[in-house]
Amino acid sequence: MKFIRPAGAVMALVLVSIVSPVHAQQAEHAGELEEVVVTASPIGDPDHLATIAGSVDRDQLLRAGGNTLADALTNVPGVTSSGFAAGAGRPVIRGMDANRVRMLEDGIGSFDVSDVGPDHGVPIDPFSAERVEVVRGAATLRYGSQAIGGVVNAISNRVPLHLPEGTLGGEFVSNFGSGADSRDFAGQFNARPGALAFHADAYDRHSDDYDTPEGALANSWLRGRGGSVGGAWIDGDDRVGLGVSRQESRYGIPGEESFIDMEQTKLSLRSAWALDAGPWKKLTVDGGWADYQHSEIEDDVAASTFKDREWDARAEAVAGAAGPFSQSALGIQLQRRDFSALGEGQDYLAPTRTASRALFGFAESPLGEQLRLQFGARVEDVDIDGTPVSGIPTSRGFTPISASAGLVFDAAANWRLGLALSSAARAPAQTELFARGPHDGPLTYETGDPALRLERANSAEMTLRWRGGRVHADGSIWVTDFNNYIYGALTGRNCDDEGDCALGSEEELKELVYTQLGALFRGAEGHAEIELLQQGGNDLHLDLLADMVRATLDGGAGNVPRIPPWRVGMGLTWQSTRLDASVFVRYSARQDKVAAAETSTGGFTNVDAQLAWRPWVQRPRIELALVGHNLTDSLQRNSVALNKDEVILPGRDIRLVIRATLD
Repeated sequence: MKFIRPAGAVMALVLVSIVSPVHAQQAEHAGELEEVVVTASPIGDPDHLATIAGSVDRDQLLRAGGNTLADALTNVPGVTSSGFAAGAGRPVIRGMDANRVRMLEDGIGSFDVSDVGPDHGVPIDPFSAERVEVVRGAATLRYGSQAIGGVVNAISNRVPLHLPEGTLGGEFVSNFGSGADSRDFAGQFNARPGALAFHADAYDRHSDDYDTPEGALANSWLRGRGGSVGGAWIDGDDRVGLGVSRQESRYGIPGEESFIDMEQTKLSLRSAWALDAGPWKKLTVDGGWADYQHSEIEDDVAASTFKDREWDARAEAVAGAAGPFSQSALGIQLQRRDFSALGEGQDYLAPTRTASRALFGFAESPLGEQLRLQFGARVEDVDIDGTPVSGIPTSRGFTPISASAGLVFDAAANWRLGLALSSAARAPAQTELFARGPHDGPLTYETGDPALRLERANSAEMTLRWRGGRVHADGSIWVTDFNNYIYGALTGRNCDDEGDCALGSEEELKELVYTQLGALFRGAEGHAEIELLQQGGNDLHLDLLADMVRATLDGGAGNVPRIPPWRVGMGLTWQSTRLDASVFVRYSARQDKVAAAETSTGGFTNVDAQLAWRPWVQRPRIELALVGHNLTDSLQRNSVALNKDEVILPGRDIRLVIRATLD
């Protein structure tokens, strides 16, 4: 019954956020609430899919002021952050993270080792993104088995996709924060000589140890910088472009005396071509290659160095109406990853090689004026080579086969119902198979299992959309039944660096063993924007948010580790030509449904507010914003973080954001 009460509260808010505004009047500028999401599917309007995708635009990214993409997604339903360090926060979607959430930049992998450990950052900075898109549910099979829980795609202009409206354009942003004495600067430049488009950007971040309600958190500082240059030839629907980017970051690991020194160089290709071959209308070919490494520095010496070289290439061909299909797409994807570690890191994970090849397709077929059938499938061939704890080189091969089907019913002019069913398979990742020793960042002693089998997630999701007048609202109820769910189980024993483990030991490494068991995830999400007042260029609207996840292991084995609690939130936003203001209050519940050897996490209320002023809106457009996070300075811990018992989340922070834009 304890579960039913919070679940009922969240479900009630989900339903209220959708149903209560039915009688709202038509707004003159209802279209302003629309967001363009392209990650979910290569065909059709994302708002007409059976599943719901989310998006955060550039204004929200810059005002959020976070160091990581996960920081910028706090108010997206179903999304939270692993929150391990100021420079290492990976998105957690519906209680799933690491090897189940695919991190992308412009549809191509992020090329890092953030899936290897929660202390490893993602080398995609919010300053570089025009928007960030989040896909949950059945639509994720477009990006492979490592996206079984969700996709986070940072959309940038680093390789231009469109010609700028003007000959020259640019943007400069500076950000000053009180909570960590932060000083951030970023700029970008766009140019258009004829049919060519060029882009360049750069950023620099500096923050000291951040404040908490109990004082500054030692070793929580961050230094980061990066930039890119890119160009493209664009002629109508045809384009081809190249870009190169460089990211460097150094950040401390709270609770320890070490820090991480990370760097990455990446090359990107993006292209699209109009086709005139029967029903085939468009072909896109995208790819990327990166050289990544980071060192874990202790006493000014690199104790461990992790290296990762990856490439990822994909091609998609989109067709119009043909036979029973109104739209369809076929694609191919090839990936290769070479990972290695030096120093103490080699004791944790020996060199591995992962290669995959995949074919995928999507189609939509009308079943009447109001009903559409959408379906997709993906077949992969995955090879993983590594060396487990036995010391014997091992090769594993897997063939994940995934499929999804969805029905979309346009119930009325403003209502849309969706039902999505999917069965998605995932190959075990390198750490799950081959981890074999101490991992100093999260303070764990990990042991993989080279005999792990394919993991399969069978899911059902029901969605409801309202797009009427002054209201935009989305809600979903979902369930995922896992066969052979792979997870890192804490045993309750502590270990030394040699792997001698015992209950009650005073050694600092927590024993973590990768294993498989059936698991059941279920949850609900809801979000609504309700326009309360609209007059001229002024707008006042109410934001509602709710989400919940409950995840248990089969056979009475208890709870799935590191699951976020249920949340509810509400806020008001005022928008006008020169002045914006908002306040948002979010309550995160206590999480006491924890796995073995985990501790409970207390609930907390977070209050954020923003005030933005544009003294003039002609070129150049200037904006000054005051942004407050955790204004009540409440004590907060992250239930999904391995270091939650040692690390408190940031306390009160007031930021000044200065932004100048020349279009």
